[in-house]
Amino acid sequence: MNHRAVSLQFGLAPRENCFAFCRRTDCWAVVCAILVGTVGPAGWAAEAQADGNTLAKVRVAADGRTFQTADGKPFVPMGVNYYRPGTGWAPQLWKKFDAEATRRDFAQMRQLGINCVRVFLTFGSFFQEPDRLSPDGLAKFDQFLQIAEQAGIYVHPTGPDHWEGVPDWVRSDRFADEKLLEAQQRFWRLLAERYRGRNVIFAYDLLNEPEIRWDNKAMRAKWNVYLRDKYASAEKNAAAWNVPVEQISWGNQPPPEPKDNPDSPILLDYQLFREQLANQWVRRQVEAIKQADPDALVTVGLIQWSVPVVLPSVRQYAAFRPKRIAQWLDFIEIHFYPLAGGFYEYTKPEDEKLNLAYLHSVVREAAAPGKPVVVAEFGWYGGGKLTINRGIHPPASQEQQARWCRLVVESTAGLATGWLNWGLYDMPEARDVSQLTGLLTADGQPKAWAREFQMLARQYALNGVQPAKLEPEPALDWDRAIRSPKVGRQFLDQYMQHMAVGTSGSR
Repeated sequence: MNHRAVSLQFGLAPRENCFAFCRRTDCWAVVCAILVGTVGPAGWAAEAQADGNTLAKVRVAADGRTFQTADGKPFVPMGVNYYRPGTGWAPQLWKKFDAEATRRDFAQMRQLGINCVRVFLTFGSFFQEPDRLSPDGLAKFDQFLQIAEQAGIYVHPTGPDHWEGVPDWVRSDRFADEKLLEAQQRFWRLLAERYRGRNVIFAYDLLNEPEIRWDNKAMRAKWNVYLRDKYASAEKNAAAWNVPVEQISWGNQPPPEPKDNPDSPILLDYQLFREQLANQWVRRQVEAIKQADPDALVTVGLIQWSVPVVLPSVRQYAAFRPKRIAQWLDFIEIHFYPLAGGFYEYTKPEDEKLNLAYLHSVVREAAAPGKPVVVAEFGWYGGGKLTINRGIHPPASQEQQARWCRLVVESTAGLATGWLNWGLYDMPEARDVSQLTGLLTADGQPKAWAREFQMLARQYALNGVQPAKLEPEPALDWDRAIRSPKVGRQFLDQYMQHMAVGTSGSR
């Protein structure tokens, strides 16, 4: 979840029911086994034993758009992004690692139908030095994998990230600085070598919500190499941009101002250059993993501003274009939060329709390359009142949260084939909407969304997900949209009308 980018756009600096009763009584495990089908049905998470490689390897299915296990059963990733209350914000999952608490969490996740957990690896615990992985971090991750495997739940590691601090050698541009690029390749090669053949690892996620910056020293050097390779001379460069040659600083051309201009050739070149940096970064990280473990699945967790339907500004386009990076990835991941009309507060029906259209359009673009799609972060708040943004947002019920989250899953099923909620628990110490996005309250009580999630998990475990037809219309003019947020908004208006008449994809 990229809270900095959200801030830029939106100024964001008990009744007991039968579910709760069963949870605190001895009938809980039996009821859950019957209700969610943990015993028997094809496609459900494999029954794990105490040790050994007990889970079947997950692969991309023959249809190219879904997953299946090595024994031929459909696999639909239904899970959460994992962190625990009481570990700070950002969560210090590894520095405050509690194996017994984690074991209890995984037992409860299994009861809820969760079969996949996305977890953040960090520089602070795993990669303090650029040429070796931390033995202490690896020992904790080994234990984490064992706990997951015993629960029959796959693990989806992402990183390396900043949650537990960043060493000085990392303080550069990870996409343009050659030394840092090489260090990241070493990280993935060492990690993939260590865990080669461990089926409990569902897939590697290269990074949480990568975004290419707009301007820095390392980028400027590569920008000028890009121009030299593309145009060969200042004269050809000037002709392409329709400017006098005197305006070209050949070999020292600065980046353009990130101002809205859908027809600017200079701005288009720079956005394509940023995409090239993204492409090269993805290719190099994937190659490092595949050289160490050719059977590993690899993806990258894209922020929704990787698809230029709703952009805060020209410079906020992440530059990871799904159609271009898909060639190196086994599947596409996209993250989504309902921000099309500002901070969604459940108060206006039209806002729900707008955000569902926005969601569908983004997931459709992620699915366009024809590979599986996992909505690897989604969710929204419910079950109380947020304290963020000076407490201006109205409270939301658990039922409102459950309704929205179920709509996310059902409206994208077929375009997507997996969904990971943002958080297992509510996190009161969070400084963003994560305060109330969990399946569970901070003290571990299942919320209304947990019950809905459980039913969806059972449905997809039994039946899998059937790929939806990829409708080409309406078409997003990508090259103009990355130069003008207005173009994306106009497309979203068209998309809403298209959805209203029922001619677009699976809903």
